[in-house]
Amino acid sequence: MLDQRSQTAGSHTAAGLIAKIAVLAVVTALAVWAALPLIDARAWWGLGAEAAAVAVIFYTYLQRRRIPLKYLVPGTLLLIAFQILPVVLTIGTSFTNYGDGHRVGKDQAIEAIIAAGVQPTPGGNTYLLSVGESASGDLALLLTDTDEGTHWAGTEEGLTALDEVETDQAGRITAAEDYEVWGLAELNERHAEVAELAVPTGEHSGIKVQGLSAFEGTSTRSYDAGCDCITDDEAGIVWHADDETGTFVTEDGDEALVGWRVGIGFDNYLQVLTDEDIRGPFFGVFVWNLAFGAGSVLLTFALGLGAAMALNRPGMRGTKLYRSVMILPYAMPSFAMLLVWAQMFNRDYGVINELLGMNVDWYGQTWAARAMVLIANTWLGFPYMFLISLGALQALPADSLEAAKIDGATGLTAFRKITLPLLLVALTPLLISSFAFNFNNFNAIELLSGGNPINAGDTVGGTDLLITYAFRQAFGSSSADYGFASAISVFIFLIVATISALMFRATRSQEDVYS
Repeated sequence: MLDQRSQTAGSHTAAGLIAKIAVLAVVTALAVWAALPLIDARAWWGLGAEAAAVAVIFYTYLQRRRIPLKYLVPGTLLLIAFQILPVVLTIGTSFTNYGDGHRVGKDQAIEAIIAAGVQPTPGGNTYLLSVGESASGDLALLLTDTDEGTHWAGTEEGLTALDEVETDQAGRITAAEDYEVWGLAELNERHAEVAELAVPTGEHSGIKVQGLSAFEGTSTRSYDAGCDCITDDEAGIVWHADDETGTFVTEDGDEALVGWRVGIGFDNYLQVLTDEDIRGPFFGVFVWNLAFGAGSVLLTFALGLGAAMALNRPGMRGTKLYRSVMILPYAMPSFAMLLVWAQMFNRDYGVINELLGMNVDWYGQTWAARAMVLIANTWLGFPYMFLISLGALQALPADSLEAAKIDGATGLTAFRKITLPLLLVALTPLLISSFAFNFNNFNAIELLSGGNPINAGDTVGGTDLLITYAFRQAFGSSSADYGFASAISVFIFLIVATISALMFRATRSQEDVYS
Protein backbone atom coordinates (compact mmCIF):
# COMPACT_ATOMS: atom_id res chain seq x y z
CA MET A 1 0.00 0.00 0.00
CA LEU A 2 2.85 2.35 0.92
CA ASP A 3 4.67 1.50 -2.30
CA GLN A 4 1.53 2.28 -4.31
CA ARG A 5 1.22 5.68 -2.62
CA SER A 6 4.88 6.39 -3.30
CA GLN A 7 4.46 5.49 -6.95
CA THR A 8 1.40 7.74 -7.21
CA ALA A 9 3.23 10.65 -5.56
CA GLY A 10 6.20 10.07 -7.83
CA SER A 11 4.02 10.09 -10.95
CA HIS A 12 2.36 13.34 -9.81
CA THR A 13 5.79 14.88 -9.18
CA ALA A 14 7.03 13.82 -12.61
CA ALA A 15 3.89 15.15 -14.29
CA GLY A 16 4.24 18.45 -12.46
CA LEU A 17 7.90 18.71 -13.43
CA ILE A 18 7.10 18.04 -17.10
CA ALA A 19 4.32 20.67 -17.01
CA LYS A 20 6.67 23.19 -15.38
CA ILE A 21 9.37 22.58 -18.01
CA ALA A 22 6.79 22.95 -20.81
CA VAL A 23 5.44 26.23 -19.40
CA LEU A 24 8.91 27.69 -18.89
CA ALA A 25 9.87 26.61 -22.41
CA VAL A 26 6.86 28.47 -23.80
CA VAL A 27 7.78 31.54 -21.71
CA THR A 28 11.34 31.41 -23.09
CA ALA A 29 10.12 31.10 -26.68
CA LEU A 30 7.72 34.03 -26.25
CA ALA A 31 10.45 36.10 -24.61
CA VAL A 32 12.84 35.51 -27.52
CA TRP A 33 10.06 36.24 -30.03
CA ALA A 34 9.24 39.55 -28.29
CA ALA A 35 12.88 40.53 -27.76
CA LEU A 36 13.88 40.51 -31.44
CA PRO A 37 11.68 43.45 -32.55
CA LEU A 38 12.64 45.35 -29.38
CA ILE A 39 16.30 44.96 -30.28
CA ASP A 40 15.66 46.05 -33.87
CA ALA A 41 13.82 49.15 -32.60
CA ARG A 42 16.54 49.79 -29.98
CA ALA A 43 13.83 49.91 -27.32
CA TRP A 44 16.20 49.06 -24.50
CA TRP A 45 13.79 50.02 -21.72
CA GLY A 46 11.24 47.58 -23.12
CA LEU A 47 13.88 44.88 -23.42
CA GLY A 48 14.92 45.50 -19.82
CA ALA A 49 11.33 45.27 -18.61
CA GLU A 50 10.84 42.01 -20.49
CA ALA A 51 14.06 40.57 -19.07
CA ALA A 52 12.97 41.51 -15.55
CA ALA A 53 9.56 39.84 -16.03
CA VAL A 54 11.16 36.65 -17.35
CA ALA A 55 13.64 36.63 -14.44
CA VAL A 56 10.78 36.94 -11.92
CA ILE A 57 8.88 34.06 -13.58
CA PHE A 58 11.92 31.76 -13.55
CA TYR A 59 12.83 32.72 -9.97
CA THR A 60 9.28 31.99 -8.83
CA TYR A 61 8.68 28.66 -10.56
CA LEU A 62 12.14 27.07 -10.32
CA GLN A 63 11.80 26.50 -6.59
CA ARG A 64 9.45 24.48 -4.44
CA ARG A 65 8.80 27.14 -1.83
CA ARG A 66 6.99 30.46 -2.11
CA ILE A 67 3.68 28.86 -3.08
CA PRO A 68 1.63 32.10 -2.64
CA LEU A 69 4.02 33.92 -4.97
CA LYS A 70 3.31 31.39 -7.73
CA TYR A 71 -0.33 32.45 -7.70
CA LEU A 72 0.36 36.18 -7.34
CA VAL A 73 2.97 36.57 -10.10
CA PRO A 74 0.73 35.83 -13.16
CA GLY A 75 -2.01 38.19 -12.01
CA THR A 76 0.48 40.91 -11.07
CA LEU A 77 2.28 40.74 -14.42
CA LEU A 78 -1.02 40.85 -16.32
CA LEU A 79 -2.15 43.81 -14.19
CA ILE A 80 1.05 45.68 -15.04
CA ALA A 81 0.87 44.79 -18.75
CA PHE A 82 -2.80 45.54 -19.36
CA GLN A 83 -3.65 48.19 -16.75
CA ILE A 84 -0.67 50.07 -15.34
CA LEU A 85 1.54 50.18 -18.45
CA PRO A 86 -1.17 51.61 -20.79
CA VAL A 87 -1.95 54.32 -18.22
CA VAL A 88 1.74 55.21 -17.85
CA LEU A 89 2.22 55.32 -21.65
CA THR A 90 -0.90 57.47 -22.09
CA ILE A 91 0.26 59.97 -19.48
CA GLY A 92 3.74 60.03 -21.02
CA THR A 93 2.32 60.61 -24.51
CA SER A 94 0.21 63.52 -23.23
CA PHE A 95 3.40 65.49 -22.55
CA THR A 96 4.65 65.12 -26.15
CA ASN A 97 3.71 66.39 -29.61
CA TYR A 98 3.32 62.83 -30.91
CA GLY A 99 0.98 62.70 -33.92
CA ASP A 100 0.92 63.02 -37.69
CA GLY A 101 4.00 64.94 -38.78
CA HIS A 102 5.73 64.16 -35.47
CA ARG A 103 5.89 60.37 -35.41
CA VAL A 104 9.61 59.77 -35.99
CA GLY A 105 12.93 60.83 -34.51
CA LYS A 106 14.89 63.85 -35.65
CA ASP A 107 17.24 61.87 -37.91
CA GLN A 108 14.31 60.22 -39.68
CA ALA A 109 12.55 63.60 -40.02
CA ILE A 110 15.65 65.02 -41.71
CA GLU A 111 15.74 62.07 -44.11
CA ALA A 112 12.03 62.50 -44.94
CA ILE A 113 12.37 66.24 -45.61
CA ILE A 114 15.38 65.64 -47.85
CA ALA A 115 13.49 62.86 -49.66
CA ALA A 116 10.61 65.28 -50.30
CA GLY A 117 12.94 67.34 -52.47
CA VAL A 118 13.85 64.45 -54.75
CA GLN A 119 14.04 65.19 -58.46
CA PRO A 120 14.25 62.57 -61.26
CA THR A 121 17.76 61.55 -62.30
CA PRO A 122 18.74 59.71 -65.49
CA GLY A 123 18.83 55.98 -64.93
CA GLY A 124 16.90 56.11 -61.67
CA ASN A 125 14.50 53.30 -60.79
CA THR A 126 10.79 53.65 -61.53
CA TYR A 127 8.04 51.74 -59.75
CA LEU A 128 4.42 50.85 -60.34
CA LEU A 129 2.46 52.59 -57.60
CA SER A 130 -0.34 51.56 -55.28
CA VAL A 131 -1.19 53.21 -51.98
CA GLY A 132 -2.02 51.33 -48.81
CA GLU A 133 -3.27 52.32 -45.38
CA SER A 134 -2.34 50.39 -42.24
CA ALA A 135 -4.74 49.60 -39.40
CA SER A 136 -3.40 52.64 -37.51
CA GLY A 137 -4.13 54.95 -40.47
CA ASP A 138 -0.54 55.35 -41.68
CA LEU A 139 -0.10 55.74 -45.43
CA ALA A 140 2.47 53.76 -47.40
CA LEU A 141 3.54 53.70 -51.03
CA LEU A 142 3.18 50.10 -52.25
CA LEU A 143 5.80 49.80 -54.95
CA THR A 144 6.53 47.19 -57.61
CA ASP A 145 10.01 47.09 -59.13
CA THR A 146 9.21 45.64 -62.57
CA ASP A 147 12.90 45.08 -63.41
CA GLU A 148 13.61 42.86 -60.41
CA GLY A 149 10.05 41.71 -59.68
CA THR A 150 10.22 42.80 -56.04
CA HIS A 151 7.58 44.56 -53.94
CA TRP A 152 8.10 47.22 -51.29
CA ALA A 153 6.19 49.32 -48.76
CA GLY A 154 7.58 52.84 -48.49
CA THR A 155 6.96 55.18 -45.54
CA GLU A 156 8.70 58.15 -43.95
CA GLU A 157 10.97 55.63 -42.21
CA GLY A 158 12.17 53.96 -45.43
CA LEU A 159 11.50 50.83 -47.49
CA THR A 160 10.24 47.49 -46.19
CA ALA A 161 10.11 44.35 -48.34
CA LEU A 162 6.65 42.84 -48.95
CA ASP A 163 6.41 39.08 -49.26
CA GLU A 164 2.69 38.27 -49.48
CA VAL A 165 1.05 40.45 -52.16
CA GLU A 166 -1.46 40.15 -54.98
CA THR A 167 -0.97 42.03 -58.24
CA ASP A 168 -2.92 42.82 -61.40
CA GLN A 169 -1.79 41.93 -64.90
CA ALA A 170 0.49 44.97 -65.08
CA GLY A 171 2.16 44.03 -61.80
CA ARG A 172 0.61 46.76 -59.64
CA ILE A 173 -0.16 45.63 -56.07
CA THR A 174 -3.88 45.05 -55.41
CA ALA A 175 -3.62 43.40 -51.98
CA ALA A 176 -0.88 43.34 -49.35
CA GLU A 177 -0.57 41.94 -45.86
CA ASP A 178 -1.17 44.52 -43.08
CA TYR A 179 -2.40 47.15 -45.59
CA GLU A 180 -5.76 48.12 -47.05
CA VAL A 181 -5.00 48.98 -50.66
CA TRP A 182 -6.81 52.01 -52.08
CA GLY A 183 -8.85 51.87 -55.23
CA LEU A 184 -8.31 54.24 -58.13
CA ALA A 185 -11.17 56.54 -57.04
CA GLU A 186 -9.77 57.02 -53.53
CA LEU A 187 -6.26 57.49 -54.92
CA ASN A 188 -7.46 60.27 -57.21
CA GLU A 189 -9.46 61.90 -54.40
CA ARG A 190 -6.51 61.99 -51.98
CA HIS A 191 -3.71 62.33 -54.51
CA ALA A 192 -2.49 65.62 -53.01
CA GLU A 193 -1.99 63.89 -49.66
CA VAL A 194 -0.10 61.04 -51.32
CA ALA A 195 2.08 63.40 -53.34
CA GLU A 196 3.49 64.85 -50.11
CA LEU A 197 4.76 61.46 -48.97
CA ALA A 198 8.42 60.81 -49.75
CA VAL A 199 10.41 57.67 -48.96
CA PRO A 200 14.08 58.10 -48.02
CA THR A 201 16.46 55.56 -49.62
CA GLY A 202 19.81 57.20 -48.89
CA GLU A 203 21.46 60.32 -47.49
CA HIS A 204 20.47 62.43 -50.49
CA SER A 205 18.08 60.17 -52.39
CA GLY A 206 14.50 59.03 -52.13
CA ILE A 207 11.30 57.93 -53.86
CA LYS A 208 8.47 60.29 -54.81
CA VAL A 209 5.10 59.91 -56.50
CA GLN A 210 4.60 60.91 -60.12
CA GLY A 211 1.09 60.24 -61.42
CA LEU A 212 0.32 56.54 -61.00
CA SER A 213 3.99 55.63 -60.70
CA ALA A 214 6.93 56.57 -58.49
CA PHE A 215 10.53 57.34 -59.22
CA GLU A 216 13.81 57.26 -57.32
CA GLY A 217 16.04 60.30 -57.66
CA THR A 218 18.41 62.72 -55.97
CA SER A 219 17.29 65.46 -53.60
CA THR A 220 17.95 69.16 -54.06
CA ARG A 221 17.98 69.48 -50.27
CA SER A 222 20.84 68.92 -47.85
CA TYR A 223 21.33 69.02 -44.10
CA ASP A 224 24.06 71.01 -42.38
CA ALA A 225 24.78 69.90 -38.81
CA GLY A 226 26.73 73.12 -38.14
CA CYS A 227 23.64 75.33 -38.38
CA ASP A 228 21.21 72.47 -37.70
CA CYS A 229 19.32 73.44 -40.85
CA ILE A 230 18.10 72.02 -44.17
CA THR A 231 18.71 73.96 -47.38
CA ASP A 232 16.81 73.56 -50.65
CA ASP A 233 19.30 74.77 -53.27
CA GLU A 234 16.72 74.86 -56.07
CA ALA A 235 14.01 76.78 -54.20
CA GLY A 236 16.40 78.84 -52.08
CA ILE A 237 14.67 77.91 -48.82
CA VAL A 238 16.38 77.27 -45.48
CA TRP A 239 14.64 75.49 -42.58
CA HIS A 240 16.19 75.83 -39.11
CA ALA A 241 15.52 73.26 -36.40
CA ASP A 242 13.32 74.26 -33.48
CA ASP A 243 14.04 71.66 -30.80
CA GLU A 244 11.28 72.92 -28.51
CA THR A 245 8.48 72.20 -30.98
CA GLY A 246 10.19 69.44 -32.96
CA THR A 247 9.92 71.17 -36.34
CA PHE A 248 12.08 72.74 -39.04
CA VAL A 249 10.96 76.34 -39.60
CA THR A 250 11.91 79.06 -42.12
CA GLU A 251 12.49 82.67 -41.12
CA ASP A 252 8.94 83.43 -42.30
CA GLY A 253 7.53 80.85 -39.91
CA ASP A 254 6.69 78.20 -42.53
CA GLU A 255 7.12 74.69 -41.13
CA ALA A 256 8.42 71.66 -42.99
CA LEU A 257 5.87 68.89 -43.50
CA VAL A 258 7.69 66.42 -41.24
CA GLY A 259 8.84 67.04 -37.67
CA TRP A 260 9.99 64.84 -34.84
CA ARG A 261 8.67 63.76 -31.48
CA VAL A 262 9.69 65.92 -28.50
CA GLY A 263 8.44 66.65 -25.01
CA ILE A 264 6.33 69.81 -24.85
CA GLY A 265 5.48 69.85 -21.15
CA PHE A 266 1.92 70.89 -20.26
CA ASP A 267 1.12 72.47 -23.64
CA ASN A 268 -1.56 69.88 -24.50
CA TYR A 269 -3.25 70.42 -21.13
CA LEU A 270 -3.00 74.20 -21.44
CA GLN A 271 -4.58 73.96 -24.89
CA VAL A 272 -7.68 72.39 -23.35
CA LEU A 273 -7.89 75.19 -20.77
CA THR A 274 -6.97 78.17 -22.97
CA ASP A 275 -8.20 77.38 -26.49
CA GLU A 276 -11.68 78.91 -26.73
CA ASP A 277 -12.74 76.50 -29.48
CA ILE A 278 -12.08 73.60 -27.10
CA ARG A 279 -12.84 75.15 -23.72
CA GLY A 280 -16.07 76.83 -24.85
CA PRO A 281 -18.13 73.69 -25.57
CA PHE A 282 -16.39 71.65 -22.84
CA PHE A 283 -18.77 72.55 -19.99
CA GLY A 284 -21.91 71.85 -22.04
CA VAL A 285 -20.55 68.50 -23.15
CA PHE A 286 -19.58 67.67 -19.57
CA VAL A 287 -23.10 68.38 -18.25
CA TRP A 288 -24.71 66.21 -20.95
CA ASN A 289 -22.06 63.54 -20.28
CA LEU A 290 -23.07 63.43 -16.60
CA ALA A 291 -26.76 63.29 -17.56
CA PHE A 292 -26.13 60.50 -20.06
CA GLY A 293 -24.10 58.42 -17.59
CA ALA A 294 -26.52 58.92 -14.69
CA GLY A 295 -29.62 58.54 -16.91
CA SER A 296 -28.32 55.30 -18.42
CA VAL A 297 -27.67 53.83 -14.96
CA LEU A 298 -31.00 54.94 -13.48
CA LEU A 299 -33.12 53.80 -16.44
CA THR A 300 -31.40 50.43 -16.83
CA PHE A 301 -31.46 49.82 -13.07
CA ALA A 302 -35.13 50.76 -12.73
CA LEU A 303 -36.17 48.55 -15.63
CA GLY A 304 -33.87 45.68 -14.64
CA LEU A 305 -34.94 45.76 -11.00
CA GLY A 306 -38.63 45.92 -11.93
CA ALA A 307 -38.27 42.88 -14.21
CA ALA A 308 -36.28 41.01 -11.53
CA MET A 309 -38.94 41.65 -8.87
CA ALA A 310 -41.69 40.58 -11.26
CA LEU A 311 -39.93 37.27 -12.00
CA ASN A 312 -38.68 36.59 -8.47
CA ARG A 313 -41.87 34.84 -7.41
CA PRO A 314 -41.82 31.25 -6.09
CA GLY A 315 -44.08 28.93 -8.05
CA MET A 316 -44.44 31.24 -11.02
CA ARG A 317 -44.77 29.30 -14.28
CA GLY A 318 -42.52 29.90 -17.28
CA THR A 319 -39.89 31.72 -15.21
CA LYS A 320 -36.95 30.22 -17.13
CA LEU A 321 -38.46 31.23 -20.47
CA TYR A 322 -39.15 34.77 -19.30
CA ARG A 323 -35.63 35.14 -17.92
CA SER A 324 -34.13 33.88 -21.18
CA VAL A 325 -36.10 36.46 -23.14
CA MET A 326 -34.99 39.20 -20.74
CA ILE A 327 -31.28 38.59 -21.29
CA LEU A 328 -31.49 38.39 -25.12
CA PRO A 329 -30.32 42.01 -25.63
CA TYR A 330 -27.32 41.28 -23.39
CA ALA A 331 -26.43 38.19 -25.43
CA MET A 332 -26.39 40.05 -28.75
CA PRO A 333 -23.29 42.02 -29.86
CA SER A 334 -23.85 45.67 -29.00
CA PHE A 335 -21.88 46.77 -32.08
CA ALA A 336 -24.44 45.21 -34.41
CA MET A 337 -27.46 46.16 -32.29
CA LEU A 338 -26.49 49.84 -32.23
CA LEU A 339 -26.36 49.88 -36.02
CA VAL A 340 -29.81 48.24 -36.11
CA TRP A 341 -31.20 50.85 -33.70
CA ALA A 342 -29.69 53.59 -35.87
CA GLN A 343 -31.80 52.39 -38.80
CA MET A 344 -34.90 51.98 -36.64
CA PHE A 345 -34.75 55.69 -35.73
CA ASN A 346 -34.42 56.83 -39.33
CA ARG A 347 -36.91 59.61 -39.97
CA ASP A 348 -38.05 58.45 -43.41
CA TYR A 349 -38.21 54.65 -43.19
CA GLY A 350 -37.43 53.84 -39.56
CA VAL A 351 -39.63 51.40 -37.64
CA ILE A 352 -40.02 53.73 -34.64
CA ASN A 353 -41.73 56.53 -36.55
CA GLU A 354 -43.85 54.11 -38.58
CA LEU A 355 -45.14 52.14 -35.58
CA LEU A 356 -45.92 55.24 -33.48
CA GLY A 357 -47.24 57.30 -36.40
CA MET A 358 -44.74 60.07 -35.76
CA ASN A 359 -42.46 62.16 -37.95
CA VAL A 360 -39.70 62.96 -35.46
CA ASP A 361 -36.31 63.98 -36.86
CA TRP A 362 -34.33 61.94 -34.35
CA TYR A 363 -30.96 62.97 -35.79
CA GLY A 364 -31.75 66.63 -36.48
CA GLN A 365 -33.07 67.75 -33.08
CA THR A 366 -30.78 67.78 -30.06
CA TRP A 367 -33.23 66.54 -27.42
CA ALA A 368 -34.75 63.97 -29.75
CA ALA A 369 -31.27 62.63 -30.49
CA ARG A 370 -30.44 62.51 -26.78
CA ALA A 371 -33.66 60.63 -26.06
CA MET A 372 -32.80 58.24 -28.88
CA VAL A 373 -29.38 57.30 -27.48
CA LEU A 374 -30.82 56.88 -23.97
CA ILE A 375 -33.60 54.60 -25.25
CA ALA A 376 -31.21 52.41 -27.23
CA ASN A 377 -28.66 52.30 -24.40
CA THR A 378 -31.38 51.36 -21.90
CA TRP A 379 -32.47 48.43 -24.10
CA LEU A 380 -28.87 47.22 -24.33
CA GLY A 381 -28.05 47.71 -20.65
CA PHE A 382 -31.12 46.63 -18.66
CA PRO A 383 -30.46 42.84 -18.97
CA TYR A 384 -27.24 43.28 -16.99
CA MET A 385 -29.13 45.13 -14.27
CA PHE A 386 -31.81 42.44 -14.38
CA LEU A 387 -29.24 39.71 -13.73
CA ILE A 388 -27.47 41.42 -10.83
CA SER A 389 -30.76 42.57 -9.27
CA LEU A 390 -32.23 39.08 -9.48
CA GLY A 391 -29.14 37.63 -7.80
CA ALA A 392 -29.22 40.28 -5.07
CA LEU A 393 -32.95 39.77 -4.43
CA GLN A 394 -32.46 36.05 -3.96
CA ALA A 395 -29.59 36.74 -1.52
CA LEU A 396 -31.59 39.10 0.73
CA PRO A 397 -31.94 37.86 4.33
CA ALA A 398 -35.39 36.34 4.74
CA ASP A 399 -35.57 37.22 8.44
CA SER A 400 -35.41 40.98 7.70
CA LEU A 401 -38.27 40.74 5.21
CA GLU A 402 -40.33 38.59 7.56
CA ALA A 403 -39.76 41.04 10.42
CA ALA A 404 -40.91 43.90 8.16
CA LYS A 405 -44.11 42.01 7.32
CA ILE A 406 -44.79 41.34 11.02
CA ASP A 407 -44.38 45.05 11.72
CA GLY A 408 -46.98 45.78 9.05
CA ALA A 409 -44.62 47.03 6.32
CA THR A 410 -45.94 45.71 3.02
CA GLY A 411 -45.91 46.70 -0.63
CA LEU A 412 -44.24 49.99 -1.50
CA THR A 413 -43.30 50.76 2.10
CA ALA A 414 -41.42 47.48 2.52
CA PHE A 415 -39.64 48.01 -0.78
CA ARG A 416 -38.62 51.59 0.04
CA LYS A 417 -37.64 50.98 3.67
CA ILE A 418 -36.16 47.46 3.56
CA THR A 419 -35.65 45.93 0.11
CA LEU A 420 -34.12 48.86 -1.79
CA PRO A 421 -31.64 49.94 0.93
CA LEU A 422 -30.40 46.35 1.32
CA LEU A 423 -30.09 46.01 -2.46
CA LEU A 424 -28.14 49.26 -2.76
CA VAL A 425 -25.59 48.11 -0.18
CA ALA A 426 -24.75 45.17 -2.43
CA LEU A 427 -25.25 46.79 -5.84
CA THR A 428 -23.87 50.32 -5.44
CA PRO A 429 -20.30 49.33 -6.46
CA LEU A 430 -21.72 47.77 -9.62
CA LEU A 431 -23.83 50.85 -10.29
CA ILE A 432 -20.73 53.02 -9.93
CA SER A 433 -18.80 50.84 -12.39
CA SER A 434 -21.76 51.03 -14.77
CA PHE A 435 -21.72 54.82 -14.51
CA ALA A 436 -17.99 54.91 -15.27
CA PHE A 437 -18.56 52.66 -18.30
CA ASN A 438 -21.42 54.78 -19.67
CA PHE A 439 -19.52 58.01 -19.00
CA ASN A 440 -17.03 56.78 -21.61
CA ASN A 441 -19.48 54.84 -23.80
CA PHE A 442 -17.89 55.73 -27.13
CA ASN A 443 -19.72 53.05 -29.15
CA ALA A 444 -23.22 54.10 -28.08
CA ILE A 445 -22.71 57.62 -29.42
CA GLU A 446 -20.41 57.06 -32.38
CA LEU A 447 -22.35 54.11 -33.86
CA LEU A 448 -25.85 55.38 -33.08
CA SER A 449 -25.83 59.15 -33.56
CA GLY A 450 -22.26 59.99 -34.57
CA GLY A 451 -22.50 62.96 -32.17
CA ASN A 452 -25.29 64.52 -34.26
CA PRO A 453 -26.89 66.94 -34.60
CA ILE A 454 -23.84 69.08 -35.45
CA ASN A 455 -24.62 72.57 -36.69
CA ALA A 456 -22.54 74.17 -39.42
CA GLY A 457 -19.43 75.78 -38.00
CA ASP A 458 -19.68 73.94 -34.65
CA THR A 459 -16.99 71.59 -33.39
CA VAL A 460 -19.30 69.66 -31.06
CA GLY A 461 -22.52 67.74 -31.60
CA GLY A 462 -25.65 67.67 -29.48
CA THR A 463 -25.05 64.08 -28.34
CA ASP A 464 -21.25 64.20 -28.06
CA LEU A 465 -19.72 62.85 -24.87
CA LEU A 466 -16.30 64.00 -23.72
CA ILE A 467 -14.72 60.91 -25.25
CA THR A 468 -16.32 61.40 -28.69
CA TYR A 469 -15.63 65.16 -28.54
CA ALA A 470 -11.98 64.45 -27.77
CA PHE A 471 -11.83 61.90 -30.58
CA ARG A 472 -13.19 64.45 -33.06
CA GLN A 473 -10.74 67.11 -31.87
CA ALA A 474 -7.75 64.78 -32.09
CA PHE A 475 -8.63 62.66 -35.13
CA GLY A 476 -11.50 64.42 -36.89
CA SER A 477 -9.34 66.23 -39.42
CA SER A 478 -6.93 64.73 -41.92
CA SER A 479 -4.23 64.40 -39.23
CA ALA A 480 -4.03 62.67 -35.87
CA ASP A 481 -2.75 64.27 -32.66
CA TYR A 482 -2.08 61.47 -30.19
CA GLY A 483 -0.48 63.76 -27.60
CA PHE A 484 -3.57 65.96 -27.38
CA ALA A 485 -5.87 62.92 -27.35
CA SER A 486 -3.86 61.48 -24.45
CA ALA A 487 -4.19 64.75 -22.51
CA ILE A 488 -7.98 64.69 -22.99
CA SER A 489 -8.00 61.05 -21.84
CA VAL A 490 -6.17 62.02 -18.65
CA PHE A 491 -8.75 64.78 -18.03
CA ILE A 492 -11.58 62.28 -18.47
CA PHE A 493 -9.84 59.79 -16.18
CA LEU A 494 -9.49 62.41 -13.43
CA ILE A 495 -13.16 63.38 -13.75
CA VAL A 496 -14.39 59.77 -13.59
CA ALA A 497 -11.98 58.91 -10.75
CA THR A 498 -13.16 61.89 -8.70
CA ILE A 499 -16.85 61.11 -9.20
CA SER A 500 -16.29 57.41 -8.45
CA ALA A 501 -14.33 58.22 -5.28
CA LEU A 502 -17.16 60.43 -4.01
CA MET A 503 -19.69 57.70 -4.79
CA PHE A 504 -17.63 55.03 -3.02
CA ARG A 505 -17.35 57.26 0.03
CA ALA A 506 -21.14 57.55 0.08
CA THR A 507 -21.34 53.78 -0.31
CA ARG A 508 -19.15 53.19 2.76
CA SER A 509 -21.35 55.44 4.87
CA GLN A 510 -24.40 53.56 3.58
CA GLU A 511 -22.83 50.23 4.53
CA ASP A 512 -22.18 51.51 8.06
CA VAL A 513 -25.87 52.38 8.46
CA TYR A 514 -27.24 49.00 7.27
CA SER A 515 -24.49 46.72 8.60
